[in-house]
Amino acid sequence: MMKSAVLLGAILAFSTAAAQAQAMKQGQLDRLDRDRNGAVDRSEYQAFMTSAFANLDKNKDGMLSREEAAQTLNAQQFAATDADGDGTVAQEEFLNRVMADFEAADRSGDGSLQ
Repeated sequence: MMKSAVLLGAILAFSTAAAQAQAMKQGQLDRLDRDRNGAVDRSEYQAFMTSAFANLDKNKDGMLSREEAAQTLNAQQFAATDADGDGTVAQEEFLNRVMADFEAADRSGDGSLQ
């Protein structure tokens, strides 16, 4: 679980606007590449992020509080992910954000990160 949180932190750090221009480290991609085809497709990324959300959601209420997200999201990332501004990040908000980041990182438009 801690490895997932650390990896998630690295992925979310990658997902910030300033870091989108940099390539994700190959070791990170390898961990998400379940079918070992050398690329992380949208479904692999979403499955990992769904699991990562569940691991972060300590009280299992379907929302991330600032405290639950603190090990992974800085204040700016939390605010950007909290689309409705209610002070919590719902799973849908979280997935919408990380999948938008996936799309932005998919420079070739082929639905995968390599």
